[in-house]
Amino acid sequence: MLTKRIIPCLDVKEGRVVKGIQFVGLRDAGDPVELARVYDKEGADELVFLDISASHEGRETMVDVVRQVAAELAIPFTVGGGINKLEDMKRVLRAGADKVSMNTAAVLRPELIREGADYFGTQCMVVAIDAKWEEETGSWRVYTHGGRTATEWDAVEWALKAQEMGAGEILLTSMDADGSKDGFDISLTKAIGNAVTIPVIASGGAGSSDDFLDVFNDASADAALAASIFHYKETSLTHVKEYLKQNGVAIR
Repeated sequence: MLTKRIIPCLDVKEGRVVKGIQFVGLRDAGDPVELARVYDKEGADELVFLDISASHEGRETMVDVVRQVAAELAIPFTVGGGINKLEDMKRVLRAGADKVSMNTAAVLRPELIREGADYFGTQCMVVAIDAKWEEETGSWRVYTHGGRTATEWDAVEWALKAQEMGAGEILLTSMDADGSKDGFDISLTKAIGNAVTIPVIASGGAGSSDDFLDVFNDASADAALAASIFHYKETSLTHVKEYLKQNGVAIR
């Protein structure tokens, strides 16, 4: 049985970890290097670092900060934000990342996924999908540029395309649930998970240990990502993992 993963996320802007609700209203959550050190010690299975304004601002990822965070970690480390070409991937992987996460650049040029997969292997390619429910279409719309720009892609169709192009994993964020602490979007996670054969990381909405249990049991997510409940010490990785073990979920 494959074990489920619990992944803290560092959304970084101007060198600081921030968190908002539905991608707006950002507030400070601490120093990324210090938080990385804490999460590594607490038993995080992986860590995700997202330079959330890089694509919108048209700049490259903060490699110096990535390098400092990587130096604190003994766990897999995924970096995203501002990765637009193969050279960008090389730079963050050389700085200590184990995987790269792409959202905007992959949507604008899906061939970038294939280029990265051919060069580094599919295991290094994470495609991040920010999706929002649309009543008029009865489906989830993919957004880019940090949730600012709606695309023509349906989330399920884009997940399938990303897999076809060489993605090894999907990092799926529900924009509707993001920061709400009302639970992960089970319907969205299940829809994507049923469509693809690669692992799906559920993101957006974690507010309690029960929410992790629900997304693993009801949506068959392979991993669950959270930010604010860990950053602001509303719960801990240790507590969530212990709760999941007590409820029969296979955890590392």
